Amino acid sequence: MRVLIVEDERELAAMLADGLRGEGMVCDVAHDGLEALQRTAAADYDVVILDRDLPALGGDAVCRALGSTGYPARILMLTAADSLSDVVEGLGHGADDYMAKPFSYLELVARLRALGRRSSGNRAAVVIGRRGVSLDTARRAAERDGRPLNLTPKELGVLELLLLADGAPVSTEELRDRLWDTAVDPATTAVRVTVHALRRKLGEPPLIAHDAGYGYRL
Repeated sequence: MRVLIVEDERELAAMLADGLRGEGMVCDVAHDGLEALQRTAAADYDVVILDRDLPALGGDAVCRALGSTGYPARILMLTAADSLSDVVEGLGHGADDYMAKPFSYLELVARLRALGRRSSGNRAAVVIGRRGVSLDTARRAAERDGRPLNLTPKELGVLELLLLADGAPVSTEELRDRLWDTAVDPATTAVRVTVHALRRKLGEPPLIAHDAGYGYRL
């Protein structure tokens, strides 16, 4: 699940991003409303965590703008405005859920997962496969020749992109852009390490090849 955190309190935004990345989510951060619209124009998010009191452009205006363009992400308003009228007003701007600060982190994660399931609900759940490997995109479960594979979220993401490519190479840059957030260093070895772990879990004979200058293929 890819999440955009729109929060001008930088310490809170960083804490949330670190926590949600630990939950296996891909997280980007914006600190004002204009930056939020720039990020949503450049990437597809499943859920946007949106503060209402933002500099440059308020959260209500961001919510309305995303709704007017048909942006598919679910919106969770996370704000200090906690009266009943505030909740009604926030939902009226197009938010899908509303939480007041201070908040329970565990409740926030649960609500995000619920919104993520709703966000992906319009996507067809299918089983994709190649060369004895299958991936159930709804259950996020993979097998090789009937043997269950215990894969991390990142490994599942890499496997899904390789399966969808149907034998064509997928570049390191595409894997990084699709599966890692913008905080990752472009020079990181995270993609190579993840592919190496996936190769090991897939077992013998090896299935993932690397074409120099082109990328990985299955």
